[in-house]
Amino acid sequence: MIPKLPLHDPSWRDLEGVTADEVRALLEQMASTAVTGTGDEWRQTWTQLTGGLMDDGIVSSGAYAALPHLVEAAAALPPGQTVDFWVDLGFIMTADYRPPIRADLDAGFSAAVRLAERAATRSLLAAGTPAQMYAHLALSCVAFAGHHTGEALQQLPDTQESELLMLCPGCGSDTEIPGFFVDPVRPPVEAPGLPDPAHVRQGGHPWGEVAAALREEALGEGWEPFLRVAREVAAAGVPPETPGQAVLCLVAGLVACKGAPQRAGREWARKLMSLTGHFRCWDCEQTWAIADGLAENPNGARPQSHLTEAWTDSGWSAATGESAAAGGTDEAATRFRREGNALLAADGTSWGRISVFSDSAPGSFGGVDSLAVISRSGQPTLVAGAGDRGVVCLWDVADGRLVHDPLPGHPDRICTMTALPLPDGRILLASGGDTGTIAVWDPVIGRPVREPAGNWPGGVTGMCTATVPDGRTLLVTATPRGAVRLWDPVTGESVGRLNPYGSPIQSIAAIPISVRHTLIAASDTGGRLHVWDPAVDDPWARGAAVQLSARALADADHRVAAVAAVPTHDRTVLATGDNRGVVMLWDLATGAPIGDGLPVSTSTAGLPVITGTTLPDGRTVLVTGRKHGHRLRVWEPESGTVQHIALDVAVTCLATAGPDVIVGHDRGVLRLPLIRQ
Repeated sequence: MIPKLPLHDPSWRDLEGVTADEVRALLEQMASTAVTGTGDEWRQTWTQLTGGLMDDGIVSSGAYAALPHLVEAAAALPPGQTVDFWVDLGFIMTADYRPPIRADLDAGFSAAVRLAERAATRSLLAAGTPAQMYAHLALSCVAFAGHHTGEALQQLPDTQESELLMLCPGCGSDTEIPGFFVDPVRPPVEAPGLPDPAHVRQGGHPWGEVAAALREEALGEGWEPFLRVAREVAAAGVPPETPGQAVLCLVAGLVACKGAPQRAGREWARKLMSLTGHFRCWDCEQTWAIADGLAENPNGARPQSHLTEAWTDSGWSAATGESAAAGGTDEAATRFRREGNALLAADGTSWGRISVFSDSAPGSFGGVDSLAVISRSGQPTLVAGAGDRGVVCLWDVADGRLVHDPLPGHPDRICTMTALPLPDGRILLASGGDTGTIAVWDPVIGRPVREPAGNWPGGVTGMCTATVPDGRTLLVTATPRGAVRLWDPVTGESVGRLNPYGSPIQSIAAIPISVRHTLIAASDTGGRLHVWDPAVDDPWARGAAVQLSARALADADHRVAAVAAVPTHDRTVLATGDNRGVVMLWDLATGAPIGDGLPVSTSTAGLPVITGTTLPDGRTVLVTGRKHGHRLRVWEPESGTVQHIALDVAVTCLATAGPDVIVGHDRGVLRLPLIRQ
């Protein structure tokens, strides 16, 4: 008998998630089924009860009192009738948060888990369990045995999912592999080595019959090495010291042999076999067993070396970095890291120097939310930055020094900025604030052209500069309420409107299509992309604007959250980013995508920030990250090469100045070289 908290004990009132009366009612239904061998009422009651035992990944304190009663009752039922029960219990055992067990309930709950393992392994040998459910049952049994690989139960996809999410045991970074479970046609990796024969579970275990059942199976070429490992793990009783890869061989072997129907069992087993391989963490660039990435703090996890194949977060299937999704490259993805003011490549060699712009530190003007680069012919390029204190700073890109004292006077937090090159050769600087204020500055003398004006509800979410064929340069501003206006930057007069549908705008960019003609691209809060021609007086008229291909956007499931202009060697193209980390390039002459996009990445998923430049050797490079993230991806679309930069600051905005990327962050501004110095 399992020690249990009596159902009449008043301390049930202090427990959460379940009542003694609910447990009593379920026990009566289970007892009736055990006597008659028929009746499914208890299943519905159990399903309702699990909502209280575990809510949103959090186990209730009452579960530790209820489960000893229920496990004992379920163990008395025929093995084929309790598969669902043991799977649900497995999810409870591997939940995201399990509170400490009350001292007086510990012994009973521990005994219940041991009984659950014995009863659930009997269900493993029952015929007819559907393959996907059988995989869940096998991992639940592993969890009852106390092995950390049982946590993989939470990561198995449903029939509509194909991605795999793992946690690096070394640095804790997430790695998501899209398309991981897409139609594996054979065991895609070599079977791991046999577990150490010295590791045998002491005190007896219920896995002997499972090992015997596996000895009777022969699945054909390719499977036997995995089955050999599976038999050894079962015979040893799934001891905690067993490598996770070997335990997954046991789970996959069981699904292949016992999952119903047989064809579905083999298909699911191949997916599980994939989990016995390795993955390469994008962040620390170490290679780990996938099995160890599916559990939190797995016992005995060690980085692997001398492997020729591993998965990466870009969907690559080889450690050499070959990627169909990114166009293919012969180089591995590289992780750069900051060490003091040096930027180091993955091999530890110096890549270049990181420049910290002067007065760009806590206590000066704080974080920077917007950047603009002011390129002047024959004169030093300037970078303007501003943030929550309404102060504009101008730096010389070459040495990072302030050109003159910070420019005060903006009455609100500055959210967006743009440079305005005028026909007479002057270059002005425009800024927009979170209460709708618009200011225009002369960056050379450090004074406003006129007093800040405007009070647009919701603030200014973006601004850019448009050139129209009649020679005018116009300031374009957007608000979250959908107002997109054209302004004369010198007089402040409103000269036109765009966005006839009034969609709330979250990002806007100007894309030159000729020397004196610019189109405007904008993304709204619904993820839709709009292209307008500011040279057309009627906002409903198309003019030269061509909308992006709706089919291409839908096929890529691309809901645009940010837009940016990217110069190439012969034209400027549009870059769009979504909240999954995907970036795509577009030809505004046709509305068609250009090449393959930058694929999903959990490291840069979130509200995107994007910038791009053309390097002196003609290569186009994009830099992308997410707001308040600490990681950047550097992508060369033509070759597909992807490099990673890890920073110790929270990124807020990006810009490029020649071969450098300018990073606005929560403490100031940095300049990073994009080519080795």
